Amino acid sequence: MLKELDPLLHSQLRLGVMSILMSVESAEFTFLKEKTNSTAGNLSVQLDKLSEAGYITIEKSFNGKKPLTTCRINRKGMKAFEDYVNALKDYIKK
Repeated sequence: MLKELDPLLHSQLRLGVMSILMSVESAEFTFLKEKTNSTAGNLSVQLDKLSEAGYITIEKSFNGKKPLTTCRINRKGMKAFEDYVNALKDYIKK
């Protein structure tokens, strides 16, 4: 029996964000926007969804007078991502 793929991670943009966050300690909003080729509005909505699911933490601060948004994946997010990748591997093997 194949495991169900996490619908939250099945979105291309959210999966891209999670993939990036798995490989770095943290990432600024502008870095994620550039790496995923997304619009600020769409990225913001998708980050909120990941945050609401408890997969990432979002820290808002200022760099001088400029707002700074930093994202980090947390344990729950790492487990969800690993489970997703393992489920994909199962699909490939079948």
